[in-house]
Amino acid sequence: MNVRRALALPVLAALLTGCGIRATEVPTEFGPAPSRVRCSLAEPDVSTQASRGLPVQAFLLCGSSLVAVDRTLRVADGTADNERRMLVAQGLLDELAATPSAAEKEAGYTTDVRGGMTVRGPRPGDPADALRLSSRPGDLTSYALAQVVCTFSDSAAAEGDGSVVLGGPNTDPLRRYACTDEVRSRPGSNQPPSSEVAEG
Repeated sequence: MNVRRALALPVLAALLTGCGIRATEVPTEFGPAPSRVRCSLAEPDVSTQASRGLPVQAFLLCGSSLVAVDRTLRVADGTADNERRMLVAQGLLDELAATPSAAEKEAGYTTDVRGGMTVRGPRPGDPADALRLSSRPGDLTSYALAQVVCTFSDSAAAEGDGSVVLGGPNTDPLRRYACTDEVRSRPGSNQPPSSEVAEG
C-alpha cells in the first residue's frame, strides 16, 4: 500500500501542475525605441557642404543647453575682409532666426532668436571688431543672447578669442561678451559674462 502511494504521488503532482493558469513571462517594458536620439543628428557630408558654400556653425537650443549645428553661407570669392565679416555675421543671425529643419525638430532643437534682426559694423569711434545689432543685446532673452554670443564668438564675425563685442543701434554702449562652458550648458540660468568696452 505504501509503495502504491509512493508511485501515485508523482503522477498526482504532475496532473495538478497541468491545471490552472500557467506561469508566463510578461514584459515590464515595451514599445518602440525612439527613432532618433535627442540632440543627436546624423553627421553631415563636409565635402558636399563645403561645395555649397562657406561651412559655419550656429548654436541652437536643445534641452537646457546650446548645441552647435552645421550650416553653410554663400560668400562670393574675392569679397573684402570687412564686407565678408558682415556677410558672415548677418548670415549667422539669419540662420539663428530660421526655423530648424524637420530632422532638427525631431531631435529636439529650437531657437529663441526672432527674425528681422540685423547687424552692422562699427560706428565711428567704435572698436574695429564691434558688431551693432538692430536690437539692444539687453533686450534679448537670456537664451537668444547666449545663442548670438556663442555663434558669433566662434565664427569669422569675431576675432576668434571666444568673445564678441556687441552693442545696440545708434550710440548704445558696447560690451564684450564671452561664450563660456557654463553659458553653453545652461543658457537660461547663466548670462554670457560681459565687460564694458572703451570707445576706439
